[in-house]
Amino acid sequence: MATESAATRPALESGPSARNQRRAYLASLIGSVVEFYDFAIYGTAASLVFGSIFFSGMAPAAGVIASLATFAAGYLARPLGGVVFGHFGDRTGRKSVLMITLVLMGVSTMLIGLLPTTAQIGSLAPVLLVTLRLIQGLAVGGEWGGAVLMSVETGPQKSRGLFGSATGVGAALGALLATASFAVLGLLNEDQFMTWGWRIPFLASVVLIAIGAYIRMNVQESPVFEASVDERENETKTRKQAPFVHLIRNHPGRLVLALCVYVGPVMAQSIVKIFVVSWGTTHTDASRGLMLNALTVSLAVMVVGVPLFAALSDKVGRRVVYVPAAILFGIFSFLIFPMIGSGSAALVFLAFFISMGVIESACLGPVGAILSEVFPTESRYTGTSLAYQLSSMIGGGFGPLVAAALATTLDLGVIAVSLMIAVFCAISAGSTMMLGDTRKANLTRV
Repeated sequence: MATESAATRPALESGPSARNQRRAYLASLIGSVVEFYDFAIYGTAASLVFGSIFFSGMAPAAGVIASLATFAAGYLARPLGGVVFGHFGDRTGRKSVLMITLVLMGVSTMLIGLLPTTAQIGSLAPVLLVTLRLIQGLAVGGEWGGAVLMSVETGPQKSRGLFGSATGVGAALGALLATASFAVLGLLNEDQFMTWGWRIPFLASVVLIAIGAYIRMNVQESPVFEASVDERENETKTRKQAPFVHLIRNHPGRLVLALCVYVGPVMAQSIVKIFVVSWGTTHTDASRGLMLNALTVSLAVMVVGVPLFAALSDKVGRRVVYVPAAILFGIFSFLIFPMIGSGSAALVFLAFFISMGVIESACLGPVGAILSEVFPTESRYTGTSLAYQLSSMIGGGFGPLVAAALATTLDLGVIAVSLMIAVFCAISAGSTMMLGDTRKANLTRV
């Protein structure tokens, strides 16, 4: 591991001002709100709307699975987005790449809100839908890693967990806004909602895009990245390697462990937000409004819970917070379906509160810092992005799709879904233990 050069030390010893630290945190948070709002409204629409308007020629169950498959398509593109945008983020800096991903995400989301249905233009409609979903995936793939690094690399070492949670808070706020927007649309009758109501959240994203772009234009580049540029320019052999190539050649084991860290929790929360909402509205007495309201409340709790658990990880260590939470998510997956299926509004709210408001908060809070702290500066954007996006693709993208297939098509019931979640959460807990405590890692290493 290389030591800090003379050029690197002064830049980091002075450190960014408290004002710039706050700006970096806010820029990461707001940008993540935009990105994950856009990404989340697609998931909600996929579970409630797209099956009937873009796959209307299929049986209802098949239409839901096809719709969730387009949701998974966005996750397929996310690792590619992590590699492509990570390459430029590691070479040219974090700020410019984050502006590109923000605009790319916003344009694709608004276009989804303008798409004609299958009844209007035939099979071209789902093709366009998938294309725009893939663009969404590329944008999010490049967004998360850069956003978390802007805050982690700018914030103080003793608070990296808290600063790294900016993307988690932003993701929770984005998902909260997305779910709340659809909950408000519950005031429309079914015909109004299916005809034009579902389009409103997609078109409304233009407001968030404008706010996010304005804030990001005024944030400074990561000081860790800037301080490392001169040093890396002297390492000609390393400089010739693309960040992705350098990562695969020098840190393959670390990358595998890192991608396993979040695969279980992201699968669990994605199934809760997508599959459980759909399953609850079609297989139990719970109404769509009840399910969405319960999810909305749990996401509001996450906005507070994520930074609290992140700050706790700064005090007691990442593993002490993260590993028990991952294990609890696996255990609770066996309880959530009976609670939802009970028909009790109180138990429905409690199920979402525990799974999302508490357990997912404990997982999402520290994960940004964990993944940022395991890679060197020269390939940190690529490594962090790729690890997170691969876990999101496997767990978050395919999780709801496989859950729907297990419970409906294969008729194995929801117990099979719970078992799948438990296995992947155990993998995440074990991988986090193997990585060790990253809290005191030196981010200036190159």
